[in-house]
Amino acid sequence: MTMLPIFSPLEARVLAVLIEKEKTVPDTYPLSVNTLTLGCNQKTARDPVMSATETEVLLAIDKLKEYSLIIESSGGRVMRYAHNARRGFRLPEQSVALLAVLMLRGPQTAGELRTNCDRLHPFGDISAVEAFLAELSEAPTPWVIKLPKLPGSREHRWAHLLCGAVDAEVFNTPATHRKFDEIAELQADVQRLNEEVATLRAMMEKIQQELGI
Repeated sequence: MTMLPIFSPLEARVLAVLIEKEKTVPDTYPLSVNTLTLGCNQKTARDPVMSATETEVLLAIDKLKEYSLIIESSGGRVMRYAHNARRGFRLPEQSVALLAVLMLRGPQTAGELRTNCDRLHPFGDISAVEAFLAELSEAPTPWVIKLPKLPGSREHRWAHLLCGAVDAEVFNTPATHRKFDEIAELQADVQRLNEEVATLRAMMEKIQQELGI
């Protein structure tokens, strides 16, 4: 991909969910549109929380296919979808993982990104995260941007640019300041439960297909 695409928030969410679920629920990947929609609308580990319909998700999929970022496959009577971000973006797995977590959770510090990327790509230390962020920010067309420090904060946060330019002031308001380090463990527990439910739902879909229901 020679130019950085500009996605809608839902298009970014769809792509990021596919990147995430490839690693977290490999047994049910690629995803049906139903499971993908549930992933987009999760109440945990998502910022902002969305309420997308399956029709809206399908429209986002069609747009992402124009960038060769979605692979479509037939799973019985249900179409399934996988991402092609590494090849489409021409980026290493580490960079794709960072972009996915930024698209899912909003601006984060390097430390928060290291924690939240653990299931997608484990980074050895924060310096490794910072190195990949620097590479993304220094690209001819930057993929990410370093935001000004929040009042009282010792670390900069980072934001992706896949939905266009970022208004740093919006992210510096108290309403959008998230203390991920204080709730990361709880979010991880809830996310695992949501993924188990998604796995069970996908298994039921397969059983229904086999039975012709």
